[in-house]
Amino acid sequence: MINAMIIDEKDNVAVVIEPVKKGDTVSYVDKNKKTVSFTAVEDVQIYHKIAIKDIPADAPVVKYGEHIGHAARDIKQGEHVHEHNVKSVRENLG
Repeated sequence: MINAMIIDEKDNVAVVIEPVKKGDTVSYVDKNKKTVSFTAVEDVQIYHKIAIKDIPADAPVVKYGEHIGHAARDIKQGEHVHEHNVKSVRENLG
């Protein structure tokens, strides 16, 4: 069952579309229309982000194809991604 979604192939987080409990299987459809699944390592509230792959500390967190911050620490696949592990950064856009 699909319970998460990504918008852009560059995304390293998905948005869960129903509440997810630690140990649940999280599944989304990738750009090739294949279902990708992994295990949640934490509870994640509906409409919150979950890491779809390991994100190293200081690496960009990408949602909808856009950088929304940097990982404040290493984030493992299946972890809840929110203000406790993402830091704001000012990027050079010019």
